[in-house]
Amino acid sequence: MLCYKKIKYFLCLLVFFSTAVLAGNSSLNVKSAELVALEEGYTVNAELDIEFSNAIEEAVSKGFELNFIIEFQLARPRRYWFDDEVVTITRHVSLSYHALSRQYLLVRGDQQKTFLRLDEAVDDLSMINDLKVFQKTEVEKGEPYKATFLMRLDAKKLPKTLQGESVGPEDWKLNSQRFEWVPNLFK
Repeated sequence: MLCYKKIKYFLCLLVFFSTAVLAGNSSLNVKSAELVALEEGYTVNAELDIEFSNAIEEAVSKGFELNFIIEFQLARPRRYWFDDEVVTITRHVSLSYHALSRQYLLVRGDQQKTFLRLDEAVDDLSMINDLKVFQKTEVEKGEPYKATFLMRLDAKKLPKTLQGESVGPEDWKLNSQRFEWVPNLFK
């Protein structure tokens, strides 16, 4: 009888871990980013490739809010020291499901959009358009600059039940790579 319970326990663990492996990991990758000059300043446009695992999709559909952080940095490279940070901008975006209206909510600052399906909300989340980052007066003509863009899931704002190691920590590590480029300012 004791052997039967051990085998049953082992099979349950095997099924649990095999479904976690088959579910796949989430991914967040920056495809492209560019600075666009406006009359007084610059904005960033970026395109990302975002894929949620089944665990994240299920958590969102159950009402958990996902908070993302978008970071942009403009720096002046130095030869023998750390780069000189000119501008660092951080913006917050949240994605949640409103059960009463049966809609997904995507909130960027003061702007809120609603979607009927999660994939529509993720498609909109993956397009960053007209994100104001700095004024033209903050940069000098003729100086070289380096721009960096990244996006990540703010794991600190997840509920404590999802922050634990037992829930599949790889699913909740959504961090894009640091996308760096040399912008052509003052065209």
